Amino acid sequence: MTDDDQRTPDINLGDDLFFIPADDEHVRRERAKARELRQSQWWKNIRGRGRCHYCDEAVRPADLTMDHVVPIIRGGRTTKSNVVPCCATCNSNKQSLVPVEWQAYVARLRDESKRQS
Repeated sequence: MTDDDQRTPDINLGDDLFFIPADDEHVRRERAKARELRQSQWWKNIRGRGRCHYCDEAVRPADLTMDHVVPIIRGGRTTKSNVVPCCATCNSNKQSLVPVEWQAYVARLRDESKRQS
């Protein structure tokens, strides 16, 4: 990703139709599950591939983070089908966006990049 891609998405979550507020207990429980899943052989194998799910860049496995596709704070769960390896840049940019919001953000960056070239 380029430096331009590192901007924070400016999506207003207050107006978001996809926002599902998660209570504190849900967040605490799912974060505990994430800590446990990070120790599993399954996660070590996924991370060992050394690729960010979002930008497909090669990344040292130790530098990949566990990202919840549907974020915990948005009601997501810690399951194998909802976590992916993610580079620090994409994780920082994605924040608490759900997939449709992330796709819109990436598409907007591409459009802006094309206009600038």
